[in-house]
Amino acid sequence: MYRSTTCGALRASDIGSEVVLSGWVHKLRDKGFVVWVDLRDRYGITQLVFDADRTSKDLLEKARELGRETVIQAKGQVIERASKNPNIPTGEIEVLVTELTILNKSLLPPFTIEDDTDGGEDIRMKYRYLDIRRNPVKNNLIFRSKVTMEVRKYLTDQGFIDVETPYLIKSTPEGARDFVVPSRMNEGQFYALPQSPQTFKQLLMVGGMDKYFQIVKCFRDEDLRADRQPEFTQIDCEMAFVEQEDILNTFEGLTKHLLKEIKGVEIEEFPRMTFDDAMRLYGNDKPDIRFGMQFGELNEVAQHKDFNVFNSAELVVGIAIPGASEYTRKEIDALIDWVKRPQVGAKGMVYVKCNEDGSYKSSVDKFYDEQDLGKWAEVTGAKPGDLICVLSGNANETRSQLSALRMELANRLGLRKPDEFAPLWVVDFPLLELDEETGTYHAMHHPFTSPKPGQLELLETDPGAVKANAYDLVLNGNEIGGGSIRIHDKQVQATMFKHLGFTPEEAKAQFGFLMDAFQYGAPPHGGIAFGLDRLVAILGGQETIRDFIAFPKNNSGRDVMIDAPATIDDEQLKELHLKIDM
Repeated sequence: MYRSTTCGALRASDIGSEVVLSGWVHKLRDKGFVVWVDLRDRYGITQLVFDADRTSKDLLEKARELGRETVIQAKGQVIERASKNPNIPTGEIEVLVTELTILNKSLLPPFTIEDDTDGGEDIRMKYRYLDIRRNPVKNNLIFRSKVTMEVRKYLTDQGFIDVETPYLIKSTPEGARDFVVPSRMNEGQFYALPQSPQTFKQLLMVGGMDKYFQIVKCFRDEDLRADRQPEFTQIDCEMAFVEQEDILNTFEGLTKHLLKEIKGVEIEEFPRMTFDDAMRLYGNDKPDIRFGMQFGELNEVAQHKDFNVFNSAELVVGIAIPGASEYTRKEIDALIDWVKRPQVGAKGMVYVKCNEDGSYKSSVDKFYDEQDLGKWAEVTGAKPGDLICVLSGNANETRSQLSALRMELANRLGLRKPDEFAPLWVVDFPLLELDEETGTYHAMHHPFTSPKPGQLELLETDPGAVKANAYDLVLNGNEIGGGSIRIHDKQVQATMFKHLGFTPEEAKAQFGFLMDAFQYGAPPHGGIAFGLDRLVAILGGQETIRDFIAFPKNNSGRDVMIDAPATIDDEQLKELHLKIDM
């Protein structure tokens, strides 16, 4: 028996008992006549004591030689701790060791195994198995497990069936690049790793499974911007004989369940907002509604003066920053420099100080009088003491730039509080997006998304105006889930493929299996997929998904711990009928 209990379990009620503990040496303190060792495992820390008055000389010397992170087994008696530590659950006791066994010696770790470590991110990723011993990472992984178990519990109680789908599938165009896997037994042919189980879950609905879910790995070979990973985990779900309202109610229920069980937070209503309103009011389709600063469109009150920068712009739009009228010129110049960074791309920024006395001071006073600026304040909702920031230019670009500024300011002002949760459904997305370079349309979500009821005919006359029967669930400014009601009719699916530029032959080659399945009684169906990594991070009060993944990749998609991806030898290449062209 390596242990009779764990390092986090012992309390004052255990004083006098004989125990066996195993774990890692966390710290050692040698006072000459007494040695204290903090022994750590997943469950906590217990202090071991080796006392010259009560411990043999050999055992005391053996304890002195212990190095950090060495794995040991200790047998002894639980005694009352003389100097109690109220900061840990085991702080009232210690174990007087009578027998010590070194199970495995450790090299000196490359960084300290402490909550506040001296190790940088690169070195900690290289030695991730050591990083996992630290409480912040360990607790994040335990937290992820708890969330996952609650998801399974809720969905199972709702009658969903957990079904595994294949990882080796056919490459199909779904937006991002596929990771491909060469087939040794089928020369010149390749599998692809799934970007999502989309077509399989639809086939499960055709198969009559009715309610499906799966917590599943997905793969996308794309640039890893915005805290993404090449492999990520989805809570993938599908339901038959449902409309949009059924999906929203079911997964609003899941989110409420998680917030209550994991965070102790109860939220009654999940607001709904159309895609068009989200873009107009916040400049993006996943707005953080924990704070205000809604956009105010200023074309009517800012154009037709002598300021050509605004007159020539497609959109003039501003936001009011609460309590920021006292910003110095240096602070405002820093904001202007921030929006002019290449990552944001604005050419400049106009500002208006809304003074406490009701007057206005602007960077464009030459062109606009107090009455004009008062109208700007009215449109943006600015109050005395606020600062109005205004951008202009191409509508889509300007909204994106102002959205970035809004989020940056919210971070600076402490408005994005991790212990507050504001869910939002965004609905009525465009079905198609126009690629301005090629003049062709592509699916905003994926090719299997159904148009809103009654809008199918618009595909022939005005495809850009067609709304999708699609929805995203946003939490604290992050998309945590998205889905749609699917096309279940073969002819409608064929029409959709046509408008996406597929010839009948191409559609048959890529998706013939799905089209064939629709001929055998496909039910109306729809679903949603949650990003588990992102959901767990937000529930955990963070936005970096890497901290909640056991073995993440870096920003280049590399696993620096195992040094992957890596080359393979010539014999493997030969078996796979591949040649490397460098």
